[in-house]
Amino acid sequence: MSKPAVTVTVTRDGPYEVSGAVPIAQQIIGTDRAGKSVKWEEGKAFPAKPKVWLCRCGHSAKKPYCDGSHSRVGFDGTETASRQPYLAQAKVLDGPMMQLTDAESLCAFARFCDPRGQVWAQVAETDDPEVRRTFVKQTCDCPSGRLVAWDKATGKAIEPELPVSIGLVEDPQEACSGPLWLRGGIAVIAEDGFAYEVRNRVTLCRCGASQNKPYCDGSHAAIKFTDGIG
Repeated sequence: MSKPAVTVTVTRDGPYEVSGAVPIAQQIIGTDRAGKSVKWEEGKAFPAKPKVWLCRCGHSAKKPYCDGSHSRVGFDGTETASRQPYLAQAKVLDGPMMQLTDAESLCAFARFCDPRGQVWAQVAETDDPEVRRTFVKQTCDCPSGRLVAWDKATGKAIEPELPVSIGLVEDPQEACSGPLWLRGGIAVIAEDGFAYEVRNRVTLCRCGASQNKPYCDGSHAAIKFTDGIG
């Protein structure tokens, strides 16, 4: 894999330093009448700049950008996430036509896995074309890449085509703001220089409360984090 043009570096107890002119825009979880997550909708966009610093502590008054609040609040940004590759962390669920890999610690609580009986049950019915289509869509809509569908005939993962971009997840159903959604293969570098595995879909904590930093663990929903961007 060639070196990604965009890099996100975790600074010590501070913001994410983003290098590379990458588009940033709100990515809003759209729901059906039952309140189930069914689609992504794009919201407010921000200009792409060669370098920006994005808030990681959750306290900036200039979100998504850092305003130095991490120093004022004594933010502890210690990274605790596993540094193993995704497949080393994931469990495998087998079905007739497809497999599902699931790294639960990466869950960002977007809930695209829930409609129509949940993907964990759907994988066992992937010999049904309609179930298979639903299964693939729902796993591909998972922003964190916790869930990945695999075609057993080819042995390859099925990944959505995502532009190299950063999403600011908004969750109207839960009345909160979610993580930073890194899309299209953006490198994440730890504070000590370690390079995390580059993946098509990654979600990073921006509420400051995750216990799996730098990754999101869904804590934004529990604390009802809002970025105030509107």
